[in-house]
Amino acid sequence: MDKYEVLKRISDIGVVSVVRAKDFEEAKKISLACMNGGIDAIEITFTVPGAQRVIEALTNEFGDKLLVGAGTVLDSETARIAILAGANYIVSPSFDLNTAKLCNRYQIPYIAGCMTLTEIKTALEAGTDVIKVFPGSAFGPSFISAIKGPLPQAKLMPTGGVDINNAAQWIKNGCVAIGVGGNLTKGTSEEITAKAKAFVEKVKEAKESLNKK
Repeated sequence: MDKYEVLKRISDIGVVSVVRAKDFEEAKKISLACMNGGIDAIEITFTVPGAQRVIEALTNEFGDKLLVGAGTVLDSETARIAILAGANYIVSPSFDLNTAKLCNRYQIPYIAGCMTLTEIKTALEAGTDVIKVFPGSAFGPSFISAIKGPLPQAKLMPTGGVDINNAAQWIKNGCVAIGVGGNLTKGTSEEITAKAKAFVEKVKEAKESLNKK
């Protein structure tokens, strides 16, 4: 899938499900529950045993219907493994230059975790597509407005500390999307699907309110 199509789809849906699980089966169950709730951007973290098998299985089963990304990617070696397994995008908890170079080489979107303006500037200069504001819980939605002051061109996506009560505020303050982990992915399949629908609706309402301004 084209790099820019991936980025547009992430922005359009506005929610990325961050999947951490104890094994292949649980990771796939969570992913399907999120998909049933309307979230078609799934991030399989490399803390999941055999994460590349989950990525490959979901990619093979759903093709372009589902955006499958790799998360908790700490280095370029892991990024390459994920890309070969079919990952549509790469997410790191911190910025890594070699990972940025590799993703640019293969035209795979790179989402890198940053906490400071210096880190964000460095990541942008290396061609990082989206800045993962991480951990979001350390700042809150108001931090986004502060970043957007000097760096209005930055595409931001918070992860950590994002819940149903503040989801809309992150978007209204300037984020292109939100990354949601435990506040979405814990519970039965039915509960996860219901929460996914709620997050999608919150983000949709927030984006619509911005378009009316």
